[in-house]
Amino acid sequence: MLQLLLIAVSLALDAMAVSVSVGIANPRAAWKQGLRMGLWFGGFQFGMPLLGFLLGRTLSAYIAAAAPFVAFGLLAFVGGRMIIDSLQNQDGCAPATGELTTRRLFTLAVATSIDALAVGVSAAFMALPLLLSCTVIGVTAFLLSLLGALVGRRLGCAFQRWAQVLGGIVLILIGLKFLLERFFL
Repeated sequence: MLQLLLIAVSLALDAMAVSVSVGIANPRAAWKQGLRMGLWFGGFQFGMPLLGFLLGRTLSAYIAAAAPFVAFGLLAFVGGRMIIDSLQNQDGCAPATGELTTRRLFTLAVATSIDALAVGVSAAFMALPLLLSCTVIGVTAFLLSLLGALVGRRLGCAFQRWAQVLGGIVLILIGLKFLLERFFL
């Protein structure tokens, strides 16, 4: 369960970083925007691993022997991308998102949940309970998005960069754990 919670928090850090940015940009609407972002981000974070899991399950009969390598590769790729993206952003601050239209929320939700799709593919090989995993990931994204919007002004821009770096490192370490289990267990 701890592993699942770490995955969920790591995936939700992108959504939280966006929420922090929105909270900084418009502190007066933090509750309203936080709830909207939480619902969108949490919903996509719930659905994307489900979709990824189904894709991974379909392919699992063909690549069962390679499962630990696939899980490691996907988690390392997602984690590495999170780290690189955060370090390339020189000012450490996500751009202000402006008004949160439905179109913008959809775009942000897809962008912050693509990594959850890859983790869902990996989950097909990890023997994690599907519905529980998706629920924990979705609820975590909802809560961290709401929290990010509410405290964005106080945390400042520096938090966004290091939260993404930490999330990337955690995903890579979880992937490495699966790879090491393949050889030593």
